[in-house]
Parts: sequence; C-alpha cells; structure tokens
Amino acid sequence: MQEKQNKAAIQKRLARLEGQVRGISRMVEEDRYCVDVLAQTAAVRSALKAVERLLIEDHTNHCLEAAILSGNPDEQRTKFREMVALLEKARD
Repeated sequence: MQEKQNKAAIQKRLARLEGQVRGISRMVEEDRYCVDVLAQTAAVRSALKAVERLLIEDHTNHCLEAAILSGNPDEQRTKFREMVALLEKARD
C-alpha cells in the first residue's frame, strides 16, 4: 500500500471513533436514556462516513490514478470496478 496523503487524518479519526464507541458502550452499561445513546450512534455513523470519504479520496488519487497512468486496460477496468463497488457500499 502506497503512502496516502490522508493517512494521519484517517488514523486520528479512527482513534476518536474508537473512543466514541467505548463511550456508547459505557452509556449502555449505565442504562442511559435511549435517545442520548442513539444520538451518539448517529455521530459515530457520521464520523465513519467521513473516514470512508478520505479513504475513497486516497484510493482515487493514488490507486485509480496509477491504473490510468499505467495504460493497462485490464488494470484500469479492475480499478474502475473497484471504485464503483466502493461508492455503492459507501452510499448505503
């Protein structure tokens, strides 16, 4: 895997997400109000989508671009199909 421009930002966001998930677990353990727990799960979902956007950006800027520059039609098709699949999954 090539060095990606967003690697540090992704790792920072994932560490924050890890803390948020632990916080949700504590909230459930403490029988906190359901709406408050759900608000936190929505925040985690939103933060995870931000991580996905950064990963897709890196994939586009590095992997997909490398395939385009390679001039190899098979590699280009493969990377294009991967990108379409990623975008479909991220949309859900």
